[in-house]
Amino acid sequence: MNKKEKAKIVQKILNELFPHPEIPLTHKDPYTLLIAVLLSAQCTDKRVNLITPQLFAKADTPKDMLKLTPEEIQEIIRACGLSTTKSRAIWNLSKIILEKHKGKVPNTFEELEELPGVGHKTASVVMIQAFNLPAFPVDTHIHRCAKRWGLSSGKNVTQTEKDLKKLFPKKDWNLLHLQIIYYARTYCTAKGHNIEKCPICTSLLPRHRKKSC
Repeated sequence: MNKKEKAKIVQKILNELFPHPEIPLTHKDPYTLLIAVLLSAQCTDKRVNLITPQLFAKADTPKDMLKLTPEEIQEIIRACGLSTTKSRAIWNLSKIILEKHKGKVPNTFEELEELPGVGHKTASVVMIQAFNLPAFPVDTHIHRCAKRWGLSSGKNVTQTEKDLKKLFPKKDWNLLHLQIIYYARTYCTAKGHNIEKCPICTSLLPRHRKKSC
């Protein structure tokens, strides 16, 4: 079975199990989405969703965020981890958005990735969810599954992203990104993975490999 054939099986199963996945981060517009995604680095979505209502109650626009000090922001987001770095990034990117982009989150990869604390993955999520533009952000869940399913041998998320973009139709990238994340968390976990209860692994792996996976 080649990679293209595997990709078709993967997509069929994902469409059956997660036909309409919703973004797990609570937000109301591109700016609050950007902040939530930034906060999710090395932090669970669940925890971010507990913190952002407190932050957005005080500041949910770049203008209002600048009324807070980085120290005040840090105190609110402390439970998300890396709070010193994240609070400074939030304050500085809010300043840039207000001054350079007239208060609007930019909608190009180049402009997004110029913002403090915004890497390619964060920019990709914003491009998908805020502007409905094609992207395929790869996190640790997607990276793990792509390798486990034989879709990529990439040693980093950058290579895995390139491999997946070649295998799946561009029109489906946005949907697949969330589908694989939900699937990985439910069926194809990093620890305690039970292959017999993992529909995709069961469908893709030869019988002689299943017991040892």
